[in-house]
Amino acid sequence: MAAFRRFRGPALHILLVEDDSMLADAVCDGARQNGWSIDHAPDAAAARLRLLDGTYSVLLLDLGLPRESGLSLLKTMRARYDVTPVLILTARGQLSERIAGLDAGADDYLVKPFQFDELWARVRAVIRRSQGRVIPLLTCGEVQLDLGKRVVTRAGVRVALSADEYRTLLALLERPGHVVTRDYLHEMVYGGASAIESNTIAVFIHQLRRKLGDEIITTVHGQGYMIAGDA
Repeated sequence: MAAFRRFRGPALHILLVEDDSMLADAVCDGARQNGWSIDHAPDAAAARLRLLDGTYSVLLLDLGLPRESGLSLLKTMRARYDVTPVLILTARGQLSERIAGLDAGADDYLVKPFQFDELWARVRAVIRRSQGRVIPLLTCGEVQLDLGKRVVTRAGVRVALSADEYRTLLALLERPGHVVTRDYLHEMVYGGASAIESNTIAVFIHQLRRKLGDEIITTVHGQGYMIAGDA
């Protein structure tokens, strides 16, 4: 990959999902020299938590990740209404794989090895094309979650939630009318980390009921939790 040319443009917040540490370091250095902020996630689980905790201008996504593929992560993002622009960076250059990535919701595709000037040009292009996208609101009765602003309101009044409470609520609102298991909530909130007390999810559910109303979340004994299907 050729050296990049310094480019000063609008402030961007980038998430790079890449397991090759040398390539990740080079991309991060280039982004910062352009005046952009960038976070690095080495795998899909780390990326999922990053996406839950912050908003990004663009996601740079490798497909060949350990444990879970980048394509799987992309499909999960689009299934949960995450409209963050995605630029796939991968050594998989076959036409069928490019089509699979685009069909899964990617905005563009760049095959490794690439030149940094082209990478930054494509980043700017996918961001321009994404402007004006409608970001949906998730609702359940009087409760509304604005995915773009990461704001939760009840009857129009903003409700302060911790990051863990927000993730728990989001996981439930994404599956209205369906039982969400404790294991799934554990994965969404903590990325599957093992050193978590067994009652932690129950504590978050209790806090959400206290802040949003007892009726919003139903306990399905022996299975998990559910938010009303008219959300």
